[in-house]
Amino acid sequence: MTLGALVNAGLPLSDLSRALKDLPAGGYRLRAKSVTRGGLAATKVEVVIQNGFRAPLSLRRIQRLITGSRLPHAVREQSLAAFDRLANAEGVAHRVNPTDVTFHEVGVVDSLVDVVGSIVGCHLLGIQRITSSPVNLGSGFIDSAHGRLPVPGPAVAALARHVPVYSAGPARELTTPTGLALLSTLTQEFGPLPLMRPTSIGYGAGSADPHDWPNALRIFVGESESAIESTDTIVQIETNVDDLHPQAYETVMERLFAAGAVDVALTPTMMKHARPGIVCTALAPPAKAQAVAGVLLRETSTLGVRMQEVHRVVLPRRIEVVRIPHGTVRMKVAEMGDGRIKSAPEYQDCKRIADQTGRPIREIMEDAALAYRQAQGEVKSKQAKGKGRK
Repeated sequence: MTLGALVNAGLPLSDLSRALKDLPAGGYRLRAKSVTRGGLAATKVEVVIQNGFRAPLSLRRIQRLITGSRLPHAVREQSLAAFDRLANAEGVAHRVNPTDVTFHEVGVVDSLVDVVGSIVGCHLLGIQRITSSPVNLGSGFIDSAHGRLPVPGPAVAALARHVPVYSAGPARELTTPTGLALLSTLTQEFGPLPLMRPTSIGYGAGSADPHDWPNALRIFVGESESAIESTDTIVQIETNVDDLHPQAYETVMERLFAAGAVDVALTPTMMKHARPGIVCTALAPPAKAQAVAGVLLRETSTLGVRMQEVHRVVLPRRIEVVRIPHGTVRMKVAEMGDGRIKSAPEYQDCKRIADQTGRPIREIMEDAALAYRQAQGEVKSKQAKGKGRK
């Protein structure tokens, strides 16, 4: 569906096919056709298998294929990150070490091309930042290599941590583990459509065509506003609490994020009768404000919350992926203007590697920052050499 949406939005199929030749996984060809899904004109891209991998592949085999390719550095790193996330989720779901995971659903060449091709497509279109609406997981049951499972399956459930999700529509799986691993790797922020100037809109079709449900993925490709112009409206929801057990705040914060909050802060304060208390403040998009307020009313002892709309200025951001020993880390990169940037490693990625290795998370974050600086130095060096040749 992602490949179809990118092609529908203007990515030439020939360019995508040519770029994917740098991945050592031949024996296939790409085919695109126009279809209709629930009244939407969409593109369905199929990976037609001629010969090649038929058996499931291990994480190590997939990593070797990607690292041994001639794909651009950023594409390789993001592809590795997507499969790392998928392996970790499958490992959690089935209680095995991620390196021992064998991908039944994503092991053959078509799914490998789906993941890497989607990342290549974004690279070819020059996309620097990706946001996403909340993710519809579906409902009902699915039959998998592990037996009959409820929707969402355990791997999707593991990948859905810290991602706003919901269930609507027909009783079927609407988000696969591969799809959510790819989306969560590429996406910088989940929420409403950001301020942008769309230049093209693409619709990618899935194989299923359920009644009264447009089984399509829609993408907007456009230009973001400058750092100064990029403002939006956010709702600030807060309340004062002085009698909640300290251990409960972790759960409260997790459920605030799950309800759609984009940021949560706890601030110590002094309340009436000189009692120490906490000001719990959450920021949420207007569409999620009531859900976030409901969490505070349910999960704390407060009898009311304060809500007000505020404006914020946000820097244009993008995600880049770096590889360090024992895994990949997403780097949040913000553009300051005049070519200046600032970057920070994604905490959850660093925490995952720290938990797996037993190393201090501080060292993991330092390794990621160093790897990013070195990658930037290599890019600038290649650009300088290219200018010299011209």
